[in-house]
Amino acid sequence: MSTIHDVAARAGVSAATVSRHLRGQRVRSAEAIQAAVDELGYRPSVAAQSLKSGRTHMIGVVVPDITNPYFAAVVKGMESASRGQGYRILLANSDESSDREDELLADMIHQVDGVILAPATEQDQTPLHVRDAGVPLVFVDRDLAGGEHFDAVLVNNREGGRQAAAHLLSLGHTRIAAISGQQVTTPGRARREGFLEALAEAGVELHPEFDLIGDFREESGYQLTLSLLSSNQPPTALFTANNLMTVGALKALHDMRVTVPDQLSIIGFDDLDTGPLLNPPLTVIDRPMVDQGVLAMRLLLQRLGQSDRDRSPRRVVLDTKLLQRGSTGLPRQ
Repeated sequence: MSTIHDVAARAGVSAATVSRHLRGQRVRSAEAIQAAVDELGYRPSVAAQSLKSGRTHMIGVVVPDITNPYFAAVVKGMESASRGQGYRILLANSDESSDREDELLADMIHQVDGVILAPATEQDQTPLHVRDAGVPLVFVDRDLAGGEHFDAVLVNNREGGRQAAAHLLSLGHTRIAAISGQQVTTPGRARREGFLEALAEAGVELHPEFDLIGDFREESGYQLTLSLLSSNQPPTALFTANNLMTVGALKALHDMRVTVPDQLSIIGFDDLDTGPLLNPPLTVIDRPMVDQGVLAMRLLLQRLGQSDRDRSPRRVVLDTKLLQRGSTGLPRQ
């Protein structure tokens, strides 16, 4: 493997000059140095750089459910934004647990230069400890109550819930059910609030037995959909507030031989790779998942820059959009 001295000899400069160039400083013969780096395939030692700079060149990422395709897409966006910036990602799964999240961040805080976090609940206190330790922190997907002191990349969950309700109402549905996520989380609370607001404005009441709270997992979508179907007067339409609960709901409808959308219309939140391929194709409220990860990583990299450490928090809220496909239709007669 090539060394910094090999690069220096090829470029005709000192090793110290090569080192300054690699740190982004202006030096003589910069083009010759970069050409030598490329020709020799030289890669600086991360360990050596860490010892000199006091940085680990690692970014910690903690998500609530590593098996959720949404978070996989978000992390993909983070990785693409960090590529070529000299940072690697340390990924951990909190499993929707504040206690687990606390343990992970306590272990991680001295191993990383910054953290991107989707908090398990809006009442988490651990992010405050991370901030107090001087480690830059960016929220993605989820927020804290009073989280305006942190950088964040979110989506307009409330508007997404309203879009789902408005779509079902426009088709003529009034017996509508919703399976929401945990109300201690930003997406669980805000999507449900937006959905209920749109129904109330249209003069449609969401009956208590149709207002169900899941846990963002497939099994809760399955079991809660079965309970809806056991009602004396089942709903004609269903909104599921995340992709995994949508999958669970679709399995329940399949097992109970309920035809979509003839007997029940269903609209989910977050698209699935297989959504357009289902029979019928799935109607969803979509959001830019990979872009959320890209923007979160860019905010953190900017915060890690020495000139950007003291700036005011930046909060980005992305829009959702309705993708109308075949799983929603007119209510059954």
